Amino acid sequence: MAEQTSVETGRWLERLPIARDRPALAVAAMLAICVVALAVRFAADPWLTSGFPYVTFFPAVIISSFLFGVRIGGAAGVICGMLSWYFFIGERDAFTVNLTAMIALGFYCVVVGTDIVIIHWLQRANGHLAREREVSRALAHTRELLFRELQHRVSNNLQVAAGLLTLQKRGVADEGARHALDEASRRLALIGRISRQLYNAEGATRTMREFLEPLCADVVDASGRKGIRCTVNAAADALLAPDAAIPLALIVAEAVANAIEHGFAGRDEGSIDVELVREGEQLVRLEVRDDGHGLPEGFDIEASGSLGLRIAAMLARQLNGSFELIGGDGATARLRLPA
Repeated sequence: MAEQTSVETGRWLERLPIARDRPALAVAAMLAICVVALAVRFAADPWLTSGFPYVTFFPAVIISSFLFGVRIGGAAGVICGMLSWYFFIGERDAFTVNLTAMIALGFYCVVVGTDIVIIHWLQRANGHLAREREVSRALAHTRELLFRELQHRVSNNLQVAAGLLTLQKRGVADEGARHALDEASRRLALIGRISRQLYNAEGATRTMREFLEPLCADVVDASGRKGIRCTVNAAADALLAPDAAIPLALIVAEAVANAIEHGFAGRDEGSIDVELVREGEQLVRLEVRDDGHGLPEGFDIEASGSLGLRIAAMLARQLNGSFELIGGDGATARLRLPA
């Protein structure tokens, strides 16, 4: 609440001085302020000595300068000075000319002039800040548009490459080669989607939860299994370097796809839990757990025929981490990476 109030106050100050396009209104308001200052000074006169001729006129000049700018403030200074000289310096209802009156008027001019100059400088600085803020806002908007365009083009280029591989498959008769082209096309398309999800519209890296949830949802949707439920739990302090995001996403995608294809073979329903937590000071652990059929006896990633799992293990080694599959009630794909 306090921050919002401060922002609203700052925006109001940026509009000062007001009524710049309506000088007649500004002059009328300034004259009204001077009249009020004179009336208050007359009302307070019985309680004030002759040493306070400007006590209500200083605020009038400051308020006029603050609200309507240096010119209107200067005019208020002249009017208030003449009123105080005529009514409250020397003889009443006369412009007294003597040394005491001149010293008092000189003091008034110095104080009022200083106030007006300071207010003018503050308003000029405030105006410069407001213009700089608008320029910064425009640059930020332009950067956001360029970043979105870059993301869009990178993703589209990868999608085009995936489409070219799909077209190339039509001229290949060997079933193994066709399957390899299908897998390559799928992975390129996946990298394209990952690159689009890695950053938000402002160019900041998304949190791991924001990053992993749509990724897992895409893999589940691509499988066509409507009964598969995938939940993501990512600790706020389980952070990774941005360069590790795409390899991590590929590993997670392979683990989720493997759980759907093999763990839930012959089943339309199943549950997959993706958890990313900090493990000690130096490691981050990611687990993809399913409640499927589990692993066959003596399963080994390197000896298996799954290219996706071997790619996952290779990517983990490139990130100075480890990847393993653990059996039990269902299967657990466990990835450990440096934090």
